Amino acid sequence: MVTKIALFNHKGGVSKTTTTFHLGWMLAEMGKKVILVDADPQCNLTGLILGYKYLELEGVLEKFYSEGHNNNLRDGLAPAFESMPKLIEAVECISVKGRDNLLLLAGHIRLAEYDVTLGIAQELSSAIQTLKNLPGAINFLIDRTAEKYDADYVLIDMSPSLSSINQNLLMISDYFIVPTSPDYYSVMAIESLTKICKNWMSWSKKARELPILKEASYPFPDVTPKFLGTIIQRYRLRGGKPSQGFQAWVDKINETVKNSFVPVLSSLNMTLASEKYETADLLSDYCLATIPDFNTLIAKSQETQTPVFALTDEQLEQVGIVLDASRTNVLKFHDTFKTLAEKIDKLIHPDAS
Repeated sequence: MVTKIALFNHKGGVSKTTTTFHLGWMLAEMGKKVILVDADPQCNLTGLILGYKYLELEGVLEKFYSEGHNNNLRDGLAPAFESMPKLIEAVECISVKGRDNLLLLAGHIRLAEYDVTLGIAQELSSAIQTLKNLPGAINFLIDRTAEKYDADYVLIDMSPSLSSINQNLLMISDYFIVPTSPDYYSVMAIESLTKICKNWMSWSKKARELPILKEASYPFPDVTPKFLGTIIQRYRLRGGKPSQGFQAWVDKINETVKNSFVPVLSSLNMTLASEKYETADLLSDYCLATIPDFNTLIAKSQETQTPVFALTDEQLEQVGIVLDASRTNVLKFHDTFKTLAEKIDKLIHPDAS
């Protein structure tokens, strides 16, 4: 059975897309079948995997949509959102170049057009009769696509917003991760998420219990998303550690998560059992990983459509001490993401051998 993990923070600039790509690649490297879902209308994940140079050509993304059949998230949802006389079908995913077992469910720049209609449907008002299939449509599409490809994991790259689509995506996920960066705005975002999760969970509970949504063609799932932890990234190192200024914000994020965010999530049954966090050494801060800036390596990653930790000497195109330094960083990032992926897999499947 597939496991859906949402990567969500309504604050932008916290490397959600980069993390989704790298984490998905590492899970696939470990032998898992992974689908990456680009649910952000900015389509950065789709652009990364197809190649930024490819997408710079005028109209080429629209050409990609028009030449494929049901090859993106918006087209996959169209039967429900545009009242077509057919059921939602699995999307044709894109194989990610260079990594077996890794697939992309491409995004669409016009996905946001469905947000208003979904928002109306999710008000759970008397008008729900005509819109009853919409709250469960995204979950149905993702599950059918995962079944088609026999996926172990679905990683959902969400937009930095509080849209109705994001509300739906988070509440249909089995687990969620909150990427952050060490600054004041991430602390504010976590404090805000404390209230948002409470409100969204209240809505989800009502949706799960509403008979009309249970009986819809695309039933709203009975699932409570569980918090796996945070990832703190995009900071500079000094002497192999975050500089003093960044470390102060790392500590503040961890403190806010432990003392404010997790207690509220726990009261909503949105956390794992304490012993699971303890086994993964997360009880002190709930931080899955701290990841410094990729610096110049991120440009090579985007150019080659390859994660930083899988870059080869040929792709780096460097020599001498510069190449030696990059090789060292590539190995460090590989260890970091391998530890992260193993930790996540262990949290979700603690009894797996």
